[in-house]
Amino acid sequence: MADSPNCDLKSLSPLQLFEKVTEQGEKVRALKAGKAPKDEIDAAVRMLLSLKLSYKTTTGQDYQAGLPPKDLVLINNGTAKEEDEDLVDPWNVQTSNAKGVDYDKLIVRFGSSKIDTDLINRIERATGQKPHHFLRRGIFFSHRDMDQILDAYENKKSFYLYTGRGPSSQAMHVGHLIPFMFTKWLQEVFDVPLVIQLTDDEKYLWKDMTIKKAYEYAKENAKDIIACGFDINKTFIFSDLDYLGASTGFYKNIVKVQKHVTFNQVKGIFGFTDSDCIGKISFPAIQAAPSFSSSFPQIFNGKDNIQCLIPCAIDQDPYFRMTRDVAPRIGQPKPALLHSVFFPALQGAQTKMSASDPNSSIFLTDTPKQIKTKINKHAFSGGRDTIEEHRKYGGNCDVDVSFMYLTFFLEDDDRLEQLRQAYTSGELLTGELKKVLIETMQPLVAAHQERRKQVTDEIVNQFMTPRKLAFEF
Repeated sequence: MADSPNCDLKSLSPLQLFEKVTEQGEKVRALKAGKAPKDEIDAAVRMLLSLKLSYKTTTGQDYQAGLPPKDLVLINNGTAKEEDEDLVDPWNVQTSNAKGVDYDKLIVRFGSSKIDTDLINRIERATGQKPHHFLRRGIFFSHRDMDQILDAYENKKSFYLYTGRGPSSQAMHVGHLIPFMFTKWLQEVFDVPLVIQLTDDEKYLWKDMTIKKAYEYAKENAKDIIACGFDINKTFIFSDLDYLGASTGFYKNIVKVQKHVTFNQVKGIFGFTDSDCIGKISFPAIQAAPSFSSSFPQIFNGKDNIQCLIPCAIDQDPYFRMTRDVAPRIGQPKPALLHSVFFPALQGAQTKMSASDPNSSIFLTDTPKQIKTKINKHAFSGGRDTIEEHRKYGGNCDVDVSFMYLTFFLEDDDRLEQLRQAYTSGELLTGELKKVLIETMQPLVAAHQERRKQVTDEIVNQFMTPRKLAFEF
């Protein structure tokens, strides 16, 4: 029996149905690979065929792996959006534009503020450090109240960092590193505490997995996070399944948030339906609670007025819009946020990557040969159909995935600009650009793997033990 409750397929959006079919297909493959009993495999196959039929009935399209429905999508409270409208929520990202999501429109829609040159310059003045290339290149592009964080910092008032990871698989991909790379830089330049939430409870509620498996994934993902180089004396990593029962402050804040958000509000924000289990409906309060310092009495000595800064991808913003609305009503400061763009799938920027599709991204477990093969075979090209056309008209960096990946991982600004100009002019061919990406990613992933080998279970337990950090409050 699956751990997750059955749901009414008729209540699901096309994208939710798409995910259901994808998950069931993975289950069938796993059963076959594990040589499960024939009747169990047959039952799983029948369910898969039923889901595919429901998908076709709802969308008018045959299910195709890796290709979500495009004509109409349902967002939040069920309002239909046309094909050229981007879909962004905590579980789905979809756009019909090969360049990816229109982030300027998203800023207007979400009501956040653009990270402009003035704010970047102010961060540089406050820290005395050159801004991270994620800031310089607009990878972190939007914010809420970052100016207040800088006001506090300039007036010698502390703040803390909070980010997280939903452990849906054992192996993380390079896109998962983005918030952690940036958070590590923020922690170093501002010298502040950091809490990292592993939402293993969320994955149990949303995915077809056991609690035991969700917790195992949390521990494995913690090793990859620690391998990013976080300081054990300044960083607390916690599993919701562990910490909720260990901290009265954490649970009290969850209950306070729950009391101040109605079912209608979470339905409007997150698109929940009457068929969703009550665990999903209450989960947003659990993701909200680490935004308040009183959730970590061991770190902040019981103080409840330390402001929080949350670096995250923009799809997580709905959780924190809710949190910021509730915060004043429970006597807590509003968390500030820094939003990143989405990391594109190798096949193009129209959707986020899928951990279930090994070819959609470069995973932190990939060998140098696998990295080379994936990039050469699957990275979407902005080049022309023939070498002659490419030499004449040049390539399009706005849609070329190899160039997009280099904007994330090639730190040398001058080198990146040289590549952009050479590719746009036609001097540099697609295969040559892919070669640069391969030579960038192979050592990066190999270095991460070497650091991860040094992360023992004992080190993970130390990071995940509630304790005082190297700060006085």
